[in-house]
Amino acid sequence: MRILLFIFLVVTMQSCATKKDTKKQLLPDGIKSATEERYEVVGNQKKLLWKKDMVFTKNGRIKSSKTVDASGKVVQETKKKLWFVEETYPDREKLYRKTRWKPKQRERISTYEKKQEKTSESIYHYNKDGTVAKIVDNFKSFQTQYFYYSDKELTKIVTKDKDDKLIDEVIVNCTKKDEKGACLNETRTFAQKKYKEEVVFSPVYD
Repeated sequence: MRILLFIFLVVTMQSCATKKDTKKQLLPDGIKSATEERYEVVGNQKKLLWKKDMVFTKNGRIKSSKTVDASGKVVQETKKKLWFVEETYPDREKLYRKTRWKPKQRERISTYEKKQEKTSESIYHYNKDGTVAKIVDNFKSFQTQYFYYSDKELTKIVTKDKDDKLIDEVIVNCTKKDEKGACLNETRTFAQKKYKEEVVFSPVYD
């Protein structure tokens, strides 16, 4: 009985500690599923890069997802398990993404092959409202992404290398919202790369 109680407490604590995906993405409560489409914008032309279908749990985390490329080919699928997220790819080994809560509003998110060989690790720093403040790559590139907000909207993402030198600055602009406050259309302009993307988000609520 004590063992079962201990397992329940551990699962409950982990569930409460880890940040909700809806909070990270500035999404309203009650979202059931959503589709996100990412386009490259050149002049007046748009080219689909990928499309991602997501199913959310009742507590605001992504239960499963499927990402396809412009031709409709599946490039990634994810499924939330009890202790990790399983990532499946058509042409490589499965990856297992584990999230561990750290003090001072942080999470360590790592991915592994065969649950043993680490392939990536990032430290996520959060604001008090659950939005992402910065992401520090702790394994390969050692780059840091800084996230800026205004009036509860993401407005800018700045990426710097390990020596604090600017890599790129992305200006984010929400051009359309639904009645619940979710951003349905968003543009992202990459200053250094001279590149522009459009994000189309289509949510379904309970």
